[in-house]
Amino acid sequence: MSSVTTIWRERRQVARTRRALDKALTRTSSPAMRDELLTMANSGFLGR
Repeated sequence: MSSVTTIWRERRQVARTRRALDKALTRTSSPAMRDELLTMANSGFLGR
């Protein structure tokens, strides 16, 4: 059974990753790079 602290840390990490991805998507210079980032995120490469 996971402790409350562990669950909280996991949720915070997911939120940080999501914010980093959103920031990266807004800074992309091309649609191809945006597609690559989304593909990596959906495959789990960026860590969920």
